[in-house]
Order: sequence, then structure tokens, then C-alpha cells
Amino acid sequence: MKISAIGPGIMADFTKAIGATIQGRFIHIPESKGAGYITGFNWGNDMRMMIRNYYLKEDVFVEWTNESMEKQEHIAFLLSGIFPSLTKPDEQLLPEQANVLICRQLVSSIITMPSNTVFGSVTIGASRQYLQQLFGHIDHPVVASVLEAEDNFILETGISSQIINIASEMLHQSVPESIESHYYKLKCEELLCHTFALLMQRDAVPLSKMHMDDIKAIYAIKLRLQSHLNEAPDIASLAKEAGMSEPKMRKLFKQTFGKGVFEYYQSMRMQEAARLLREKRLTVSEVGYQLGFTNLSHFSRVFEQHLGMKPKKYSAT
Repeated sequence: MKISAIGPGIMADFTKAIGATIQGRFIHIPESKGAGYITGFNWGNDMRMMIRNYYLKEDVFVEWTNESMEKQEHIAFLLSGIFPSLTKPDEQLLPEQANVLICRQLVSSIITMPSNTVFGSVTIGASRQYLQQLFGHIDHPVVASVLEAEDNFILETGISSQIINIASEMLHQSVPESIESHYYKLKCEELLCHTFALLMQRDAVPLSKMHMDDIKAIYAIKLRLQSHLNEAPDIASLAKEAGMSEPKMRKLFKQTFGKGVFEYYQSMRMQEAARLLREKRLTVSEVGYQLGFTNLSHFSRVFEQHLGMKPKKYSAT
């Protein structure tokens, strides 16, 4: 399904297109289309927030244009995969990748919602002025670059246990309706605090300007790594596919994800190993060989470096 949305009323267009019902501040996904809901708050020009907690039975693509954003200085924070699954264990649905994505809010974009994927995210749009009030005192190059960036940029980082805990509290809040708006604003500020804390753990490297083609190329590399976790990355081939020199590709990749190409690949590899051990209940040797390790002792060492325990012990927890 393709949906065209113009102006700030993107959710109204989405709601109408899928036949959703509205109850108060909640947009409920109809059973024929999936399950779950969307909700949110708006605090004027300072900040707005949207919670997505649903899945869809068919692919949805939203082409969104909002020229009113052109004169606004907003930064978008998309915290994905931070809610517990709203589905039953026997339902064959894919989890949304857990991460935090930060970028300048764009005048136009294409929002892709793959079918049978559980979306459990909080999106926060905050004005640069408001963010300066909250975090302008922080003396860190990455934080300063985010607050002062005039060109397109995109940063992605993992999530923390604190973010997961705050998200859970947002889903199960029990404050009176009269103070809900204030409650959620405080929770959004908490999420932003922990997001900036993650940024402060990065190497102190200022942001370089990224064209949209650069962003697309870097994310194509990420997808390539994700799709071939059993193959060590070939830097020269990746740079050639991206149409970049190796130094530029390495620099922009680390700027975006906070890790070098091989370090990021190894981290994703171990996350997948943990998932296979925990959810699929595969043996340690099955997981190791599936992910391209020929030496299981080496696999065990790498797993322990990333997860803090050996895979055999992890699978028994």
C-alpha cells in the first residue's frame, strides 16, 4: 500500500488510508490490517513525540512532504525496538531492530513499514533551541556537532537498559489524564538524556557533512554486513560498491555508527549469535558454524568479549 501525505497531518492521511479508528489520542490499527496503536503528544515548537506499537499485515510506504519544516530547526530521534513484543510467541513476526537513529528532520521522506514486523518505537522531534537549553552546556564534540549541525547528518547507536526501562514505564503509566502531557514530556526528556549519554561514549570526532547519496551508500554497506554475517567484510569491495575511497568510507561509517566496519560487523554477528542461542535454542557449535566460525574456541572468546559470558553459559540462562 502506498500513501501520499502532504503537510504536518501525516497521521491523518495514514489513519484514513488503512481504515484505523481514533479514540482520544490513540489511533488503533484495525484487525484486518494488523494490531496495535499509535499515539503521541505535541508541545508546541519545542518538542513532539509519537509512540508506535503495532504491526501490519501488508507493506506500507508513506511518501511524505512537509514544506513547512523547511524553515524549522528540528532534530529527529527515532528510538526503535524498545518495547516488549505485543504478539503471541507462536506468531511469525519479525522484531524491529533495536537502535537509536538521530538526524535532521527532513522536508520530505519515504517511510517504509514492512509487513509482519513489530514496530515498538518512540520518535521525538525537538527544536535545536530547546535541545540547546537542555544539553548546550555539555562539552563534547559529538554532542556539539548534533546541536550545531547545519547540513544533513545521521547517527545511529545501540540502546541501553535505561532506555528500555523508561519505554516500559511509558507504556504502563497510570497518572491521571489531566497530567499525562506533562508526564510524557518528562519521559521524553529522560530518553533524550540517555541518548546523549550514549553519544558521549563515542570517540570525540566532529561530524563531517554527508550528502544524501553518502547516507544511502553507508546504509547499503550496513545492509550488506547484516545480510552476510558469515563472511568477513572486504573493505576494498565495500568502498568500491559505495563509490567512495576507503578512507572516506571508513570515516563516514564510523561517524554514523560509532564503530569501525569490522567492529560493527563483529558486534552484529554476536547479537545474532545471542538471538540464535536464546530464541532458536541452537547448540553452540551450530551457531558458531552458521556464523562462519571454523574455530569454536575463537567463537567462544569473541562471544564472551561482547556478551560478558561464554556462549554455553549464555544458552543455559
